Amino acid sequence: MASAPQLPLFYNGLEPLSSEIHANYRVRQTNVAPFLVGQHAVPLTVEEFPMVQRHMPIVFAAGDEPVPIALMGLNEGVNVFVDADGKLVEDTFYVPAYVRRYPYMLARLRPDAQELSLCFDPTSPTIGAFDDGDALFEGAQPTDFTKGILNFAEQFEQAAARTGQFVKEVRELDLLMEGEVTIQQDGFEQPFVYRGFQMVNEEKLNALRGDQLRKMTQSGLLPLIYAHLFSLSLMREIFARQVSQGKMPQPQLV
Repeated sequence: MASAPQLPLFYNGLEPLSSEIHANYRVRQTNVAPFLVGQHAVPLTVEEFPMVQRHMPIVFAAGDEPVPIALMGLNEGVNVFVDADGKLVEDTFYVPAYVRRYPYMLARLRPDAQELSLCFDPTSPTIGAFDDGDALFEGAQPTDFTKGILNFAEQFEQAAARTGQFVKEVRELDLLMEGEVTIQQDGFEQPFVYRGFQMVNEEKLNALRGDQLRKMTQSGLLPLIYAHLFSLSLMREIFARQVSQGKMPQPQLV
């Protein structure tokens, strides 16, 4: 029996947006993201590195496909940036584009399809046949609101492609290594050790030839790598937030 394709993070289903089926659908604005509660890591695009490095550690997922991710907590089930309802605990935090894109995304309706179609998660409480909210269609035509959603989804796909190229270049230079962070907390005899992620090896980075570094600078690769490295100092700040919020971590894998 064939297994169903795995859905992306946050999505419980995907349904193509249709002017026939969803002619009376509207979108309610919200300032909460319940799907984000308990989610400690969110995928990133490279364009976001400069903003994210001020708020969250940027690491690379473990395994053969090391996509960049922002850590919103150091332990499974912990997110220090939102409360129990999914509302930001501070308005100044940067919200990754992956989060802002939900419940929409571009997807291929068939494996052999050449074009991507705008889809949405039908389980999202923000979209439906409501009496209030922003209309998705006027007759058979998408509204400006829907065009804005489509434009954002297209920009995200383009950024994702550039992110894939960035990761490819980093891997070709063999710069990634297994990461590890050790934090000693007062009152605990043993330190908290976090593993299960990848990071850039600074020794290998510093050992690169001059021509390689010039090429990386010109392509914009080097500043992105340093944004990642600078962000790692926030690991201890995230840990401190977990402690202050009463979300005492356990020494386990990231």
